[in-house]
Amino acid sequence: QLQASGGGLAQAGGFLRLSCAASGRTLSSFVMGWFRQAPGKEREFVAAINWSGSSTYYADSVKGRFTISRDAAKNTVYLQMNSLKREDTAVYYCAAASQPLYGSSWSRSIAYNSWGQGTLVTVSS
Repeated sequence: QLQASGGGLAQAGGFLRLSCAASGRTLSSFVMGWFRQAPGKEREFVAAINWSGSSTYYADSVKGRFTISRDAAKNTVYLQMNSLKREDTAVYYCAAASQPLYGSSWSRSIAYNSWGQGTLVTVSS
């Protein structure tokens, strides 16, 4: 089970850090991703990290502002979100893929087979 936390209200230009903790399983063999869904919009890819942490992938909209990382000892994945914009307002979901991902599959929600419950991020101007 994946448990996302850390959402809340932030001002534009501010920062938040999301966490995704796993219970009942180790995340060490999984590709981990963050997706988000804004009101009235489809779920979209935000960032992903491979099992070793050696490779990361970001949506163009967050590149340079967000950083995904993982702590194997804590069985937790993080999303550090800096320079927040109003358009970052969304429910953020963490997800795990139990198989290796290649190419564009990193950004496809269908490639991930476990999902957390989501945490709301609201950015005000």
